[in-house]
Amino acid sequence: MTLRNRRRGVALTPYPERMRVYVPLTLTGLAKAHADGSVAPPPLRAYAVTPALREWYLSDDIEELEYAALVRASLASLRMLAEEPDAPRRRVVVAADVPDGAVVLNVQAEHEEAAALGAVRLNEPLQLAKAASVHADADDAEVLEDVAAAALALPSADAGDEDARFTVDGAEDHELLWFATQEIPGLLP
Repeated sequence: MTLRNRRRGVALTPYPERMRVYVPLTLTGLAKAHADGSVAPPPLRAYAVTPALREWYLSDDIEELEYAALVRASLASLRMLAEEPDAPRRRVVVAADVPDGAVVLNVQAEHEEAAALGAVRLNEPLQLAKAASVHADADDAEVLEDVAAAALALPSADAGDEDARFTVDGAEDHELLWFATQEIPGLLP
């Protein structure tokens, strides 16, 4: 079915449905994306409001659900920091609206693993210029110390150490700040 403008009688181009995704990075990854113009070659790991996340979070408020997806991405960024000991100790998440067709859900994994909740895969390149915003930890001594400690404690927390889990939760107590994409150069090391 072709949509038409009633006044002018011209065919309208329907806009594809879009989904907000949250792509976890480190500042090192953000610097590379800024230099290259795109986040990384696909497939990219990201987080979004998936049916499983909606079911788990028990909310219909899209802002709350998107915040939950952002938090999941910030934990993935923390995991990246644990794997990159030389990266500055700040979690980074790029938010972008992408066509639904670029997003692949992994429904089975979401229901089997808590860590996969809200996780999606992007099968198209993500141009940094098309990003909606960047979220990052404050460049504050207390925040940096808590994030560094959490990155070190993550393997022990995953193994069930309650003290380490408390340390990881300490980083999650610091909300990521919102930055416009024009502010990316000021975030870079």
